[in-house]
Amino acid sequence: MPMSAPTHTGLPFDDIRQLVSTMPGPDAAARAMAEARQSDLLKPPGALGRLEEIAIHLATWQAKGMPTADRPMVAVFAATHGIAERGVSPYPGAVTKQMVAAFTDGKAAVNQICASFDAGLRVFDLALDLPTPDITQDAALDERACAATIAFGMQAIAGGADVLALGEMGIGNTTIAAALCHALYGGTPEEWVGAGTGATGDILDRKVAAVREAIAFHGAALSDPLEILRRVGGREVAAMVGAILAARIERVPVVLDGYVVTAAAAVLHAMDPSALDHCLAGHVSAEKAHARLLEKLRLKPILDLGMRLGEGSGAALALGVVKAAVATHRGMGTFSDGGVSNKA
Repeated sequence: MPMSAPTHTGLPFDDIRQLVSTMPGPDAAARAMAEARQSDLLKPPGALGRLEEIAIHLATWQAKGMPTADRPMVAVFAATHGIAERGVSPYPGAVTKQMVAAFTDGKAAVNQICASFDAGLRVFDLALDLPTPDITQDAALDERACAATIAFGMQAIAGGADVLALGEMGIGNTTIAAALCHALYGGTPEEWVGAGTGATGDILDRKVAAVREAIAFHGAALSDPLEILRRVGGREVAAMVGAILAARIERVPVVLDGYVVTAAAAVLHAMDPSALDHCLAGHVSAEKAHARLLEKLRLKPILDLGMRLGEGSGAALALGVVKAAVATHRGMGTFSDGGVSNKA
């Protein structure tokens, strides 16, 4: 049954919390069927390594004894940020809108990777002409707007995708991701701030300062994950929270991209440590804090290729591995079929 956006029952975040509290768990019967098939495939136990784990993971969360990856979808969420005006990136904020045009025209890296693995691509424009306020001086969103944006992100699974990969585009949003992580996990701004699109020298210093000022400005209000999201997040981050949540409810496994996507996922994890159990980390990016964040979330990346492009490129590339895992699980012969002797 298609999922509908949450209805308002009181404060807007109440509905989001209600959805999180009703998330379905793993399907034990589907997992048992997938494990039994893996043990019968024409190979020594564990010989396909991580591919076996991925196939069983998909079966468990799709609630299918035979998992599928026939309709993988990459959803890229794009938004603009007032913090970009503080010079926290080597690139101007206008690049966000220009890159969205490149996605639409099929000219970006993610387009080529999606084509390589027969994956669909949807791009969500989140009010690109209306940047969120500078988070060092104001909240990015009010509660109603944040909840509505989370609901909007739930549309990512519309159309029947059986695996969802998430990506983002937004100049300044690695600063946003660093602020989110600093608010969620503490430490110092320096531990969570990285080069992003290539920040060095004074630009990197401004980025660190912006994160420090944002956390100081919002202060004691940063005690709740959804408050953290609305105050120091952004529209694409809120929408990705919605996409991950909707995918869980509809039993669609999710492949996460880099630092910004994983920071969005961390908001849900802070609400419920089991909230990301249906997710796979597509890759670990070269953004220095991404590996640290994955460790916090106990997610093991599929790929480590030194990528730091964003736009869903790492997650899209990991879909190739996911599809191979499903193909071997479904297509290989079994010892039960006869013709090959199993171990004594």
